[in-house]
Amino acid sequence: MNPLPLVLSMLRADRRLNLMLVILIMIATGLGVAILSQERALKQASARAVDKFDLIVAAPGSITDVTLKSLFLRPGSVELLRPEVVRQLLADNRAIFAAPLAFGDSVNGDPVVGTTRDLVMRLADGRLAEGRGFEDWEEAVVGQASPLKVGETFQTNHGHGPEETAGDLHHASTFTVVGRLPAQGSPWDRAVIIPVEQIWKLHNLPAGHAPQAGSVLGPPFDEAYLTGVPAMVVKPENLAAAYGLRNVYRTEASTAFFPADVLVGLYQILGDIRVMMTALASGTQTLVSAAVIACVMILLRVHRRRFAVLRALGAPKTYVFACIWLYVASIVVAGTVTGLMLGLAGSHLAGLFLANQTGIALSPSIGRQEVVLAALIVAIGLVFALAPAWSLYRDRVDRTLQS
Repeated sequence: MNPLPLVLSMLRADRRLNLMLVILIMIATGLGVAILSQERALKQASARAVDKFDLIVAAPGSITDVTLKSLFLRPGSVELLRPEVVRQLLADNRAIFAAPLAFGDSVNGDPVVGTTRDLVMRLADGRLAEGRGFEDWEEAVVGQASPLKVGETFQTNHGHGPEETAGDLHHASTFTVVGRLPAQGSPWDRAVIIPVEQIWKLHNLPAGHAPQAGSVLGPPFDEAYLTGVPAMVVKPENLAAAYGLRNVYRTEASTAFFPADVLVGLYQILGDIRVMMTALASGTQTLVSAAVIACVMILLRVHRRRFAVLRALGAPKTYVFACIWLYVASIVVAGTVTGLMLGLAGSHLAGLFLANQTGIALSPSIGRQEVVLAALIVAIGLVFALAPAWSLYRDRVDRTLQS
């Protein structure tokens, strides 16, 4: 005998309750999927964001603060690296280039970064998405998501954020956008990059070159006119040079670190949070599964007489068992599959929110972990489904018909 027609009949007869049970499983599954998917997407996006920054040299202090300031362009203050260390690093032949970073200004709330053409071309992998690199003190390159267009002119504002865009805070210099970076998937997509000499000049600091040198751009800098910087981005010749530079510049006057090492520490924190959230989600999923089975067992009391009549007409016990088990299994599978889609949608929404807040572009997806989680929920549901199926399997026909 084919149990499917009876299963479909039961699903239609109590469609509202069945839909409620599917929604419960869907929410429980979606929560777990969203947690796993979002954590993996955040790790991948943050790793991409620091990929172009091989080694950072900065003043002694919190390397997390330096990373957030230099790589993720978060507002804040850090100690300045001494000019003599900057001078030593610029002269170190183990580095392909050492690019100073300077901050302090913004354009319509977007951060302005002062650096050299070397770092711009490193971020662009040697080729800009549009235009060219800056060749003059009053030229700029913008990130992929910047509203500024190539050829457009602008003035920088002192400070960060739209609340500091009053007219008296405008710097006098006018910049022209000459190029646009490819997408970085990081806060640098909204950055406005100008020559570091100009940002030093705007803040009344030595501009890296003697005044009589004119508008000289980039290295070599004049040692007598160097100033302190929040951080230096270093591109080592090779892996051995990278470790050598890191060891040399770990002194009382400076610190050197690989941004990936900072991310490892942040990942450990994320991992602890994920374990806690996953445990809560797993507990929720187990409780939901148990609640679904309890509701099903109560619901089947209504259908107990129907199955007793079928048994009296000759239906075997295995037919009754199969009907009940397939009925519960269909609810569990439907809730889990829709929960996968709900979790992915929720992860995308969370990714959009985080991207808006941090500038880090997230790309959530369904991976092996999410599929394993869904399979585990289905397996637990199918095992729990044995309880109501076995309960009706053991029913005595005569007693059920008399009750």
